Amino acid sequence: MATPLTRMTSKQSRAWLALISTAELLPSALDAQLQRDATLTHYEFIVLSALQRSGAMRLSDLASATNAALPRASKVVARLQHRGFIEREDSEQDRRSIVLRLSKAGRRHLVLATPGHFDTVHRLVLDNLDDQQLDALAEALEPIVRALDPQREFGPF
Repeated sequence: MATPLTRMTSKQSRAWLALISTAELLPSALDAQLQRDATLTHYEFIVLSALQRSGAMRLSDLASATNAALPRASKVVARLQHRGFIEREDSEQDRRSIVLRLSKAGRRHLVLATPGHFDTVHRLVLDNLDDQQLDALAEALEPIVRALDPQREFGPF
């Protein structure tokens, strides 16, 4: 016996299509700007930003904090290390672990990349919403983030 299809109301369909369209279109737009202006992918920018905020991180913690599989994070870290943006050092607490830090060049590159990235975020998202809409957007998305990330690895929501 077939399971009945759960239907969406028109309001649910409108919200879902707006959310999924944003989730598909926004990363590509952010990637394009960062590639053009800073020769970084959006994920590389997120990795550098996470290291900037933390000071130092193990690879597995960085992968969790950036919502990436360990192999992806490892490849990106290797690429960023090759460019001189990340430094690796042995952990003082655990000899088996490697700690990642943002290098001076990585910090400089991140600082130079940030204004263009923020301009793009403003142009594509923030400047298109008034204060009430920004509050409503945050209130609508935070419960979804909590459902997707119950361990709170990705953010403070």
